[in-house]
Amino acid sequence: MTASLADKIKNRIREAGPMSVAEYMTVCLLDPVQGYYPTRDPLGADGDFITAPEISQMFGEVLGLWCVQSWIDLGRPEKLHLIELGPGRGIMMSDILRAASLDAGFKAAVQVWLIEASAALEAVQGRTLAAAGVPVQWASRLGDVPLGPSLVIGNEFLDCLPIQQLICNDPFAGKGGWVERRVGLDDEDRLCFVRIDVPAAAGLTQNLPDGASDARKGNLLETCPSVVQIVDSLAHRFTGFPGRALFIDYGPEDTEFGDTLQALKRHEKVGVFSDPGNTDLTARVDFAALAAAAEAAGLKPSAAVPQREFLSKLGIEMRAVALTRAKPEGKSVIARQLHRLTADEEMGALFKAMCLSSTDLPPPLGLR
Repeated sequence: MTASLADKIKNRIREAGPMSVAEYMTVCLLDPVQGYYPTRDPLGADGDFITAPEISQMFGEVLGLWCVQSWIDLGRPEKLHLIELGPGRGIMMSDILRAASLDAGFKAAVQVWLIEASAALEAVQGRTLAAAGVPVQWASRLGDVPLGPSLVIGNEFLDCLPIQQLICNDPFAGKGGWVERRVGLDDEDRLCFVRIDVPAAAGLTQNLPDGASDARKGNLLETCPSVVQIVDSLAHRFTGFPGRALFIDYGPEDTEFGDTLQALKRHEKVGVFSDPGNTDLTARVDFAALAAAAEAAGLKPSAAVPQREFLSKLGIEMRAVALTRAKPEGKSVIARQLHRLTADEEMGALFKAMCLSSTDLPPPLGLR
């Protein structure tokens, strides 16, 4: 009988000691045999969560207009890499291309690249985009996409990246005052969080966000080293060619303290140790840290704008009116979709949009 992923994790902890939260997330989400993403399609009503493109076609359609305007801002290059990080079922890209293809020049220039870790989802994306009318290719990481003028889009991508958790042990000791929170075993051999009471390794504290200086004893801070790696990859891509990267995700505009790691199964929150490999693990995105990493890499970040404001500036309400006129019987459904995407109590305030640009470009559409 094959050992469960939970048993494999426990064995690793027994042999090597408590593992970092980042390692736990990586194993649960990306183990090639029993990990969450390589083995299933987690999206939609029958999955574990639903994203904005699954809620309404309007989301991807207004992003299509954003892409056309950004292509114009890039100088209308004859070849454009349109890259999506974590493209789900390919629905958002399909909606983007349907709207953006109204500009013949954009359609002729665009080459789509999908960065995907799940073989199951890659097959779904292939079917979704089979009739897209533009070249579609896949890569396992951003660095594998050829260099050139690029637009990069990540919707609910950053929240899946593995995080580290630190606890402030001494607010007056600077970077040496932080200890690490890891994943270990309790007295009953159950997975649990454990505190490692020695100063955290320098590699974990060298890129702390500015807000970390406000920590009090006992505050928990989450950091995401993978964000720095992605920003560095974007900076390399945008050094010789113009480009923009748009990220839409849930999280605060300014650094906040607290444990935000959560697990989702069938659209419900469950314990993060309840079923390793069979639940989605995410954490809130620290947009202040993302902006700081971008500036350090020589990129120009926009402000983190609430999704409500961003989509409104792109004309999502006008798109809703047009859809309603074309399909009056769908008026109530379209209204509910718009509410879910833009209302403060739904996705409108919690989700933010931020664009990282090469330095010589005008301000991106819909952002400030």
